Amino acid sequence: MKRVRILLIVAVLFCFCRSLSAEPLMPRVCFKDACFNVELAATEETRRQGLMDRKQLAPDQGMLFIFDALGEYGFWMKNTLVALDMIWLDENKKVVHIEANVPPCVSDPCPIYSPLRPAAYVLELSAGVATQEGIGLGDVLQMDIAR
Repeated sequence: MKRVRILLIVAVLFCFCRSLSAEPLMPRVCFKDACFNVELAATEETRRQGLMDRKQLAPDQGMLFIFDALGEYGFWMKNTLVALDMIWLDENKKVVHIEANVPPCVSDPCPIYSPLRPAAYVLELSAGVATQEGIGLGDVLQMDIAR
């Protein structure tokens, strides 16, 4: 009986220690059946850094920029090493503008990409993913992320 107790304690400690070392789960957002694990850019600092200096971005990964108010937020590709799809969404998480296959900026001044309508969110994905997944104007992003 003592041996069983010891094994049970060791098993619980093993599971506990493993959960401490596991990477935290990333928030997940979806358009219909296309889901993406996203990093959040909800502060001025994280929005300014964005995806700069990243050498790759998996097709099921992205970054969700969250703004405090509706606005016509422009984005550029300064120090961004991978091509991206940029998807602007309104306060209802409905797609209002898409810039597809935006290339990295290779010389200054870098172009600024802006939406045609105000947005509250911008989702950046690997270039080509929006077209591949059939994401278009009017589509609604599903997410469980507190603003």
